[in-house]
Parts: sequence; C-alpha cells; structure tokens
Amino acid sequence: MTVPTIALNDGTTIPQLGFGVFKVDPEQAERIVTDALEAGYRHIDTAAIYGNEIGVGKAIEKSGIPRDELYVTTKLWNADQGTQSAFDAIDLSLEKLGLDRVNLYLIHWPVPSRDLYLESWLALEQIRESGKAVSIGVSNFQIEHLEKIIAGSSTVPAVNQIELHPAFSQAPLRAFGRLNNIATEAWGPLGQGKYDLFDLAPIAEAAAAHGKTPAQVVLRWHLQTGNIVFPKSNSPERIAENFDVFDFELSNAEMTAIDGLDEGKRVGGHPDEVS
Repeated sequence: MTVPTIALNDGTTIPQLGFGVFKVDPEQAERIVTDALEAGYRHIDTAAIYGNEIGVGKAIEKSGIPRDELYVTTKLWNADQGTQSAFDAIDLSLEKLGLDRVNLYLIHWPVPSRDLYLESWLALEQIRESGKAVSIGVSNFQIEHLEKIIAGSSTVPAVNQIELHPAFSQAPLRAFGRLNNIATEAWGPLGQGKYDLFDLAPIAEAAAAHGKTPAQVVLRWHLQTGNIVFPKSNSPERIAENFDVFDFELSNAEMTAIDGLDEGKRVGGHPDEVS
C-alpha cells in the first residue's frame, strides 16, 4: 500500500500516515518499530525526550529499507532550547538514531515562560542549512507563537504538530496553518484513551457501516480532514490494523457528524504551561 503524501511549503513531501513512539518503552522500541516497518509504515515520529531514539535507529538499520524511503522526525526538547544547545541536541539525536540527517526536526514545545523559541527557531534554520534536517517545524505552537517566529525569521514552519482528535479538533489553529501553508500533524489522534471516543455515536455508527473498527474510522477522519497522523501501539495486530485505512472512505455526512464532536476537550498539556 502506498501511503498518500502531503506537500510541504519547502518543496518536500511527507507521508500522511506514520507511526508514533511516544511512551514506547526504550527497551521495546526496536521491536515495536520493526513491527511498524514490517506492517508498511515508512514515517516514524520520535523525540529526544521519549528516550527511545536508539531503539528507533536500530530498527531502521536492521530493516534494510533504503534511507530515502524512510521519513524520520525527532524533536528539540524544552531544556535544550537556545542556539548552541539546539546544535548539540540535534547532533546527539542523530548519533542515537544512527543517521546523518532527519527528515523533520521540530521544536517540541514553545515554553513561553523561557521565551527562547524564536532563538531556537533561528538555530533550526541553521540546522536545516547544514543538512542535518531536511525540513524544520514546530510542535504545540499556538497562533501567537507561530506569528512571532514567522515575523522574526525567514522561514515559515513546514508543520505544526498539535494535540488533535475529534473532541479537540483545533479548527482555528488548523485554519491559520492553511492560511500560512503550514501542514498540521495530529498527536494523540485517538484521544490517548482519556475519554470514550470509540463509543460516540458518529464513530460507532460509521465503524458498523464500513465494517471497520472505531480507531480505523477516526484515523480515516484525520486523513480525509487533511491531517498528518501517526497512531501509536505496542501490539503488532493493532499496528497493522491502524495501517489498514485506505480501502474505505467516510461520506460527507459521516465526516460532518464526527466534526460535530468537537468540544474543546484538551487531554494533554496546555502549550502556555508546559515547561
């Protein structure tokens, strides 16, 4: 199965469906990422703070998959914001991953209390110029954070990775992204199990109508909305199931019904508060 790609504002493309390794045990990361690669995923999203970049790198190395067929993202952690510390952080991440470059490097959180995210963004521009990252972007940035780095630099982020699921669809932030040609990536795409997402009528009814699981319906909703999405699972069966979302399409009515589930229900940290 060929995963659709999204064109980014820097002329590159990114697979729209990937595999996330948030909270994947570092001791299990190699096995789990290997399962994902065997299932067909070619887009892996990790971060320095996850502590599992070494396992991700081992799985990539042992897979035998050509590097140019893989899309790898990692992220600059909050404590490493700043110019020199960002340079040191990307070098350490690349060492752990066993790679000479990542496809995408993100500032993990804006941390406005430290107010180093613009300085860090300027460092990411240099990291991109050095070839250590093909594309650069941000994660968990609100509109005001995006406006500040766009005004203060020569680069518009390629992506903004944000908490996004049916009960928290972030319509204004996604609209700002579209206006500025910033692609939206969804973390926690299934709500992290923190509310009864799969029991909600529009999702359960669509699952029954298409002979799919509720999780597959939600992932399909993300794809048809235009989000880049990377579900996470430790189970080989669930990993494969989450990849099996390209043989059906939600109707306009089903999409509208799921859109209607938005209630501003954030289940993760607020970007103004995470430090």
